[in-house]
Amino acid sequence: MIQAVLFDLDGTLADTAPDMTRTVNEMRTRRGLAPVAAERVRPHVSKGARGMIVAAFELSIDHPDYPAMREEFLEIYAQNLCVDSCLFPGMVELLEGLERDAIAWGVVTNKFERFARPIVASLGLGERVAVVVGGDTCPRAKPFPDPLLFAASAMGVAPEQTLYVGDDERDVQAARAAGMPVVVAGYGYLGDGPPPALWGADAVVDSPAGIAAWIRADAAPRARVAR
Repeated sequence: MIQAVLFDLDGTLADTAPDMTRTVNEMRTRRGLAPVAAERVRPHVSKGARGMIVAAFELSIDHPDYPAMREEFLEIYAQNLCVDSCLFPGMVELLEGLERDAIAWGVVTNKFERFARPIVASLGLGERVAVVVGGDTCPRAKPFPDPLLFAASAMGVAPEQTLYVGDDERDVQAARAAGMPVVVAGYGYLGDGPPPALWGADAVVDSPAGIAAWIRADAAPRARVAR
């Protein structure tokens, strides 16, 4: 039975795409380039600075300009962490339901902790979240299991009783390596790789309400149904 839920941040707990898009467009403006459409870069938000720069400028991480551009991205983004970012519709109700049921919840993201914590706080969740683990909290980030196991340990919950929810294939890989059940947030960014149905998760849901439904189903013997 699920005793705790861990959420990825970008594309799962919150829609952070507007502020990530603003950041790459500021970089483009500095270079005399037209803004890039949000739809073009949105699928890459979960991959952080790397994904956004590659999508917005069509260059590889091997490009000689990439390291400096990455630092520039992080500098700009630090000043615009939570301007238009917001919780996904239905997330407030999901979190309130978890708290009513005494199910602890936390955040495990590959976003640096110095960014993740202020965003969580700005979303009004700083006093409610049980744990926040960033991409630099542990020696290895997702898809390695280390940050998920660290978070479960901090909450005092066994991995097999901790649900992880994410919107990227590496989220599923990390959860499987950690021995955790895992649900894909089908309403998230999802990237441009194989479809979520092929990632090997326990379920793909289309809303936070679907996460709640999966947890309820998990409490029933042999049930693995999500809507």
